Amino acid sequence: MINISKSLGALALLSCVTACVSFGGAEPPPFLLSLTPDTQMEAGAVRSGPKNGALVVRLPTTPQRLNNLRVPVKTSSTGIAYLKEATWVDKPARLFQGLLIETIATKNDRLVLTATQASGKADIYLAGELVNFGLDGPSLTVTVTYDAVKIRNGQPVEKRRFEASETVFAAEAAPVGEALNGAANKVISEVADWVG
Repeated sequence: MINISKSLGALALLSCVTACVSFGGAEPPPFLLSLTPDTQMEAGAVRSGPKNGALVVRLPTTPQRLNNLRVPVKTSSTGIAYLKEATWVDKPARLFQGLLIETIATKNDRLVLTATQASGKADIYLAGELVNFGLDGPSLTVTVTYDAVKIRNGQPVEKRRFEASETVFAAEAAPVGEALNGAANKVISEVADWVG
């Protein structure tokens, strides 16, 4: 009886563990893609000032095809597929926002915050839409397009489109990820110059 109850207890424990951990199913991707800024703040760098004087970078909006962790591939004028084994560590909008904040803060030596960090108290906002962030299959060209909107209290709203493209040698995760990172950095460098 004691051995039977021990066996049942072990079986119950094993079923709890297998409910939390998956031993099968889809294979994880060989690696994840991310964006890396060309310019980074040094460790210990401090930027300070009043919240209302900071630049607030809002999370970009995206079309539905970019609202996931996959890399879209334009296969025709109306067709979209997703690149095999290409998975972002986070949604493109969040990665792009992080790159914007890091680059603008470093390049322009200014205080840059998210909307949450500013608690809604700021005079200058950068908003926009990440329109393109993927691969054109027939031409093997990646394109990053960002429609930026600069909003300043008491000033006219400004909107400008920024775009950069790079050609890749193959429709594979590694070269496409590197090319998207390069194109994103080009776009954001121009945005940083425009925002000031």
